Amino acid sequence: MTQPKTIKRPFVDIQQKKRTFVVTAMPAADLVEISYVSIRGKDAEEGAVQRVLNPARISSLKEYALAGGDYSASIILNWINPIAPTKAGAEIDIPVLAKSAQIIDGQHRVEGLREAIKTDPAVGTIDIPVALYSYLNTQACADIFLSINNEQKPVPKSLVIDLYGIASQTIVDPASVRARDIATYLNGDDDSPYFNLIRFPGAPRSKVGVDLSTVTSAIKPLVEEKGALDAVGITEFEIQKRVLINFLSVLRSWYGLAWGGKDNVFLSAAGFTGAIDFFKNKLIAYCNLNSDYTSDFMAAALKLDSQFLLKRSDLKGLQGRNAARQVTDSLTDRLAVSSQPASGIKF
Repeated sequence: MTQPKTIKRPFVDIQQKKRTFVVTAMPAADLVEISYVSIRGKDAEEGAVQRVLNPARISSLKEYALAGGDYSASIILNWINPIAPTKAGAEIDIPVLAKSAQIIDGQHRVEGLREAIKTDPAVGTIDIPVALYSYLNTQACADIFLSINNEQKPVPKSLVIDLYGIASQTIVDPASVRARDIATYLNGDDDSPYFNLIRFPGAPRSKVGVDLSTVTSAIKPLVEEKGALDAVGITEFEIQKRVLINFLSVLRSWYGLAWGGKDNVFLSAAGFTGAIDFFKNKLIAYCNLNSDYTSDFMAAALKLDSQFLLKRSDLKGLQGRNAARQVTDSLTDRLAVSSQPASGIKF
């Protein structure tokens, strides 16, 4: 009988209250060979706790691997092959056999590596840290999976967005970086309607304002490739920033002295998101049709009566997307379109 290929690796035994496991590292090529995904509700075997892979994530994780991204967090595996790893002194001897270990956590990272290796086999030599359990039942796998994905909370989204400003270019999403840069300008420019009204991580918590993550998430569809502004040929940062401020300035003029008040709907997450959705889905197309993105043109198109402000209290009882949609619909109702001859684009 042919002996399977094995790899010898240094390891550490970890003993915790309920279970023991091995911490080691192995080349990415061997990791993708031995590991596989056992899906809850699809695979009947013991230990099936994973969800179906999200293909949209694989492409970005492949590029991350090809760009030389870091892998400091362990892939968590459950060894199920009857041919078990053996320990000798400070080394563990791991058989490299297909479908020997279920992935409890890290399936998208592993699939990203698998795809990257197809493009560049050198990726397969990268050592990937692994936490290796053995012969766990479904309940134990579920316990570990939930402890990672439920109890160990991710960092706040605003902190993630904020870190885009200093992270390496191989890590960041360009559209998120552009959106964050615009948010930073909105918060820091004296003439901006949102001067000191965007909450950045670590800044003193103000009673009114919009979180950085909300602002960035709302702006990102405007500035991403094939996004709303890219679709009409507005790709430069300075012009994207200018046309957005023109729109937001119209809203501030509508509110007047009430702009900084607690009942200003546009200083809420739903209000900001709803306003940007209106700008993205309605106003940009109208401005493009008329080649005019000035605040005067936008103000003329929007019939905004200071006696009938859209207030935060108007959204009482509405949550999330429903509240944002109410703001979008209210602004759409106030849009009175009329076409005029274009004579050069105005910003």
